[in-house]
Amino acid sequence: MIEAKTSSFVVRAFSSGLLGAFGHDPTIGIQDFHGDVEFDPDAMASARLRMSVASSSLQVLDDISESDRAEIQRRMYYDVLEVNRFPEIAYRCSRVSANSGGAGRYWVALNGDLTLHGVNRSHLVSARLMLSGESLRASGEFVLRQKDYEIRPPIIAGGVVSIKDELKFSFDVVARKDGSTSEGSV
Repeated sequence: MIEAKTSSFVVRAFSSGLLGAFGHDPTIGIQDFHGDVEFDPDAMASARLRMSVASSSLQVLDDISESDRAEIQRRMYYDVLEVNRFPEIAYRCSRVSANSGGAGRYWVALNGDLTLHGVNRSHLVSARLMLSGESLRASGEFVLRQKDYEIRPPIIAGGVVSIKDELKFSFDVVARKDGSTSEGSV
């Protein structure tokens, strides 16, 4: 089972436009996510990952005024993510390739299906994976283009500041073996 409390999952957006250099580049923390991983260290190609994120759990992490935070989150929830229509973001992966770095360390490529904003697309995620006893830790970064998921990046201040199409995601996810699951599942 993925442990959201000991994991981190962050999205970074970047401003652009005429006054983009003076705009805010928000850092968004994904607060409510869960999932599970199935794997056999001797057959990593058969590994599986299922992960779900509550769209309404994204929170601005930056040190900004409460009114700015509220406005950014309001626009993110209702204008960008449309959380009332699309309450969940899901990633399902059943195609994994891995290279062992020895001592329980791997470089993995997860080729799965990401469902975001009602659009399902294949999405590749690379990660460093470390196995240790009853747990695993996966960390990495990936880029996502909002337009690929029919999301219109927000335009602010009459168009002089906008958010770039490309978002950068960073993750450090910890999963621990669940006693109720079969051997190799965390």
